[in-house]
Amino acid sequence: MQRFPETGLSRRDLLAAGAVSVAAGTTGRSARAEGAPLAASANDAVAVEPTRMKVGFTVNGTVKELDVDTRTTLLDALREQLHLTGTKKGCDHGQCGACTVMVEGVRINSCLTLAVMHEGDAITTIEGLGRPGELHPMQAAFVKHDGYQCGYCTPGQICSSVAVLAEIEAGIPSHVTEDLTARPQLSAEELRERMSGNICRCGAYSNIIDAITDVSRSPA
Repeated sequence: MQRFPETGLSRRDLLAAGAVSVAAGTTGRSARAEGAPLAASANDAVAVEPTRMKVGFTVNGTVKELDVDTRTTLLDALREQLHLTGTKKGCDHGQCGACTVMVEGVRINSCLTLAVMHEGDAITTIEGLGRPGELHPMQAAFVKHDGYQCGYCTPGQICSSVAVLAEIEAGIPSHVTEDLTARPQLSAEELRERMSGNICRCGAYSNIIDAITDVSRSPA
């Protein structure tokens, strides 16, 4: 029988001792799983009470005062607290544009900004552009050209479209603008570039371009 000189144990004795050690370890884990207290370690997560803050801004022409968790995004504040559910939560990573709103006339992804960052700002959501029977020209153009299709991305598409025309009117260039010293041309290429941050899985892109072009040609 093989023996290990340093311990004086046979191979069989060594295997038996190992089995006992394993069993003891398993019993200890079982006892802890059944409710035996564990000592706290430095890596254990500590529950932290959320920090709340009051914030005030103007939404669609109406002053709103909210008490929010400082981690609340503008998107969640609009949807969950103000119940303006026209603004959609799509990817929640700023990649699809479904949550696009206008802040001080500039379009932003509301999922990427905190509500508390907009104290005193004027915010426009899709509900502030028009309503049934009194549509904004861009909303009417989307209906006319079937630019909405399933409709989920449409609020962000329309808000972005309105902002795009304002950008071009203000002479703000894009990555495809050839002459940076002149007003950008309202071409299909220019519109596609400016609307590239708004994703439509229905594939209504050409209809959306037609809707924007139609509004741009309408008398002010």
